Amino acid sequence: MWPPGGRKLSTRILTSQLTILVMSMLVGFGLFAHEERTKLDAQYRERALAIAQTAAGTPQIQGAMEYGGAGDLVQTTAERMRRSSGAEYIVVLDLKGIRHSHPNPALLGKPVEEPLIAADGHGHIGVDRGSLCRSANGKAPLYGPSGSLVGEVSAGICERAVSNTLWSELPAFALWMGLALAFGAVASYVLAWRLKRRTFGLELEEISKLLQEREAVLHGIKEGVIAFDRAGRVTIVNDEARRLLRPCTVTLGRRLEDVMSPGRLRDLLAGSEGGADASVLTDDYYLTVNRRPVVLHGRELGAVVTLRDRTELSGLLRELDSVRALTDALRAQQHEFSNRMHTVAGLLELGDRDEALTYLTTAQGAEAALSESVRERVANPLVVGLILAKSVVAAERGVTLTLTEDSWLGDSPARVQAVLTVLGNLVDNAIDAAAGASPAEVTVRLVDDAGITMAVSDTGPGIPPGHLESIFTDGYSTKAGSDVRRRGLGLAIVHRLVRRIGGRIDVGEGPGATFTVELPGATLGRTPVTEKARTSR
Repeated sequence: MWPPGGRKLSTRILTSQLTILVMSMLVGFGLFAHEERTKLDAQYRERALAIAQTAAGTPQIQGAMEYGGAGDLVQTTAERMRRSSGAEYIVVLDLKGIRHSHPNPALLGKPVEEPLIAADGHGHIGVDRGSLCRSANGKAPLYGPSGSLVGEVSAGICERAVSNTLWSELPAFALWMGLALAFGAVASYVLAWRLKRRTFGLELEEISKLLQEREAVLHGIKEGVIAFDRAGRVTIVNDEARRLLRPCTVTLGRRLEDVMSPGRLRDLLAGSEGGADASVLTDDYYLTVNRRPVVLHGRELGAVVTLRDRTELSGLLRELDSVRALTDALRAQQHEFSNRMHTVAGLLELGDRDEALTYLTTAQGAEAALSESVRERVANPLVVGLILAKSVVAAERGVTLTLTEDSWLGDSPARVQAVLTVLGNLVDNAIDAAAGASPAEVTVRLVDDAGITMAVSDTGPGIPPGHLESIFTDGYSTKAGSDVRRRGLGLAIVHRLVRRIGGRIDVGEGPGATFTVELPGATLGRTPVTEKARTSR
């Protein structure tokens, strides 16, 4: 498709390069001609001096100029040498500047206007603007047979001879210049064709429009986008990607290993760890990462990575899971309540009122005892509600949840939100691990003393051998199911939260496993997180 502005990109490139080539060739041709003319002028001046020196060394001219009486011998000899050498003139002068030879006989016996310059005994070259023509001139001293200086010989080669020599050489150089121009034109055409192919047939206006549209799209979408070339260098990164990867500063033209510390996030971005919709936790966000190779016209150009912020969605899904678990527990309690009501109704129909009253009192006392036991040890209503809710969920799954006798938590503990998050995730994992075990038990210990210590133990199968170092990695899970993409985040969330507030996590003895978390008090300073593995489950 032809662009709105006129010619195609390849035509523009070819025309521009040919114009540059032609102008360069013309400038080069002019410089060569000037240099060649300068060189020829110097050569012809030396040639004229050689002719003058040859004439000054002729015995006939030397004898005639020192002793005289030779008639027109000097004129005859000089003219013969002039014709044989191709010089424009050979002029023999005595010490008074009187001409004894000249191509124009009318000037014989007449003096020259300029003084003799070869009287110093040296040869001289230059440009002579004489009566015949502008010429390359050489002047040599003339000595007689006795060795005394008797005059000067001036020889000249007309400028048109120099010009004719130059013009005879220029066609060959012009031919070479033409061949170079033809080669440059072919090379320009090939370059324009290759450039057209590398731009996939797009014209300049189309490339500019695509760039504008790309910038508008990249910075307008709510997903983070990072593009890499085949060498792994960052070629595109939008504002959302920079926000999600902060504090890492992803810079164009740099490699990931130069700007990002090692970890699962870098492995996913670099493609060393694959998988579609891979989930990863950073210090601030829960991200879904997708990496796809970019292939165009059969050529692999690199890869594009998209980052989706699923932090709020993950929180909502976890809340939904909790609500679903509570709903299932309430449904089970409804069935249990119905069974109890049916039992009471049967006893009343049989007229056994005392037995019915005893049954109701016993059932109510068991539930009240659990609630009262928790309230005696935990004063904060939010934590009480969490433990009671988890106990209902545990009971529905056949797991007994117990709060230790030495547990104690005040009414307003420091970092109550962190306590709720950490305790909720640890208890959920413990219930999952203990479900199906025999006995199926989960034990919770809470101690509020300067800092808060939480210990959650279960009687489950424990951590598989060799997996102890991976349990806090986001995405790690020993469970399978349809919601596997949301699994493997509980311990990772706990780890990041505890690390952020300067706490400590220990993985201790079971029989299944014991996770102990120590949170510093509100007045304590931040300290590095340590994870200590005492044993593997």
